[in-house]
Amino acid sequence: MFQRFRNWFSRFMMGRYGTDALNRALCIVSLVFILIGNFGSRLFYWAALVLLGISYFRMLSYNREKRYAENIAYYRATQQVRTKMNQWKKRFSQRRYYHYYRCPRCRQQLRVPRGRGKIEITCPKCRAQFVKKS
Repeated sequence: MFQRFRNWFSRFMMGRYGTDALNRALCIVSLVFILIGNFGSRLFYWAALVLLGISYFRMLSYNREKRYAENIAYYRATQQVRTKMNQWKKRFSQRRYYHYYRCPRCRQQLRVPRGRGKIEITCPKCRAQFVKKS
């Protein structure tokens, strides 16, 4: 039974665009809007339905080139946010072993090992030296 459905769905989606990062973002935003719409304004609920409609339209579209261009534009628009989130994620995972400081002169971010007491840090970019507790 499941195999028959899987084969049917594969044939149905053949030649269509499918899902991508923009579709996933639209779905997540629409779910948040549905939750807000249930407790607050109905405007959010209707906006969520519109976003879900756009998501399904993109997923079932045969115009793959246009949907791909939209996804690339989404990646470009969110590049700074994604980069900053990855930096925060990396810093959070390394918080046990490293401290992060900024150079007082050039604002370069520096990573120093924890547990070394007071150390003199030399910025590799501008060669400024400053003392911090690690």
